[in-house]
Amino acid sequence: MSPNSCGNERLALLGGKKAIPNAFAKYNPIGKEELAAAQQVIQSGVLSQFIGAWHEDFYGGPKVREFEKAAANYFGVKHAVTVNSWTSGLVAAVGAIGIEPGDEVITTPWTMSATATAILQWNGIPVFADIDPETYNLDPKSIEKNITPFTRAIMVADIFGQSADMDEIMKLAKRHNLKVISDTAQAPGALYKGRFAGTCADVGGYSLNYHKHIHTGEGGILVTNDDKIAERLQLIRNHAEVVVGDKGVSDISNMVGHNFRLGEIECAIGIEQLKKLGGLVESRQALAATLSEGLQGLRGLTTPVVRSDRTHVYYVYPMQLDVGQIGVTRDRLCDALNAEGVAVSRRYQNIHLLPVYQRKIAFGSKGFPWTSDICRRPVSYAKGICPVAEDLNDNSYMGLGLCIYDLSFEDVQMIAQAFQKVWAQIESLK
Repeated sequence: MSPNSCGNERLALLGGKKAIPNAFAKYNPIGKEELAAAQQVIQSGVLSQFIGAWHEDFYGGPKVREFEKAAANYFGVKHAVTVNSWTSGLVAAVGAIGIEPGDEVITTPWTMSATATAILQWNGIPVFADIDPETYNLDPKSIEKNITPFTRAIMVADIFGQSADMDEIMKLAKRHNLKVISDTAQAPGALYKGRFAGTCADVGGYSLNYHKHIHTGEGGILVTNDDKIAERLQLIRNHAEVVVGDKGVSDISNMVGHNFRLGEIECAIGIEQLKKLGGLVESRQALAATLSEGLQGLRGLTTPVVRSDRTHVYYVYPMQLDVGQIGVTRDRLCDALNAEGVAVSRRYQNIHLLPVYQRKIAFGSKGFPWTSDICRRPVSYAKGICPVAEDLNDNSYMGLGLCIYDLSFEDVQMIAQAFQKVWAQIESLK
């Protein structure tokens, strides 16, 4: 179907033929290299070599150490610490920076829920700031408005694949003596002023969940240039309370350990995946550029904005609709696109509106930590505290999960043609 024929095609939603007749292949970056690496580990019989005590194997087996060394070299940091999930990584990071019960941590509502629940795990108090309407990342001006005498850290999320404005955020942190955690789960390989996203904060890192750019099934990589934070991450990962005495650790705050250890098979796979990251990112960027070109000129549709000092790796391809200009609701447009075979999401999420925050019930049934003495002021999670994020979610945001599919340039062109078809028949949707 050519763009010129779009106006003659009846929409699939109204009984016409689908623009994309077949489902796209699922994204799968795993190849023969990963198979061989995993097989080698299985044949060795050493599937894990961690010991939860101060011992030479406290840091794990050979593949864990090899993967961590490779990741540190790749991302240009002193330390990389693997964990069994990125949620575990966030929990470890919050504990490692020394959060005390009742400390406030400013974060974004426009992220996966674990970003904020990692704060709650240490009895910290999440405080939600608003986002930039173009990048969907935390707005430094909103961060500053939410800083109080009880603020101790900022949790940034590099959402959808583009870094937040880290220079401004780090300046704020320095001025107010705050630590910064960079949740770069969705943006491995993205650049911010020539540095990898996730490496500009006190501690950051990446998800290795199965639908990320590279993956080990589940897992995560923490990165930092701070020796003390790195040690604390390693301790929290592996039963800290048992280890600190023999290791001679004097600061035992938050040294309540976990089993956040990543196995040898996953790390062997991760070593091979890391080698592919650059190529996979470049491929995703090329596909996104082709899609943006194919969507140019569609009335009321804004394609991703990429700031000139950073790159985007397109975990999600985010768009915005001006429904007033189009004259059709977002739901109606999304229904039409989905019927054509384009799986678009019509909202992301505002996690401050989840029941845990609306009812302020986390640990037990009595409202802890908000109703306890450790919470030093009333913190609002009412709708209206993040107007940009809320309006995007309620009215104008629309996204394509490029992470889900193994797309070719021909697939992307079909997606663009499906959009063109819907826009050409927009009057029939009213």
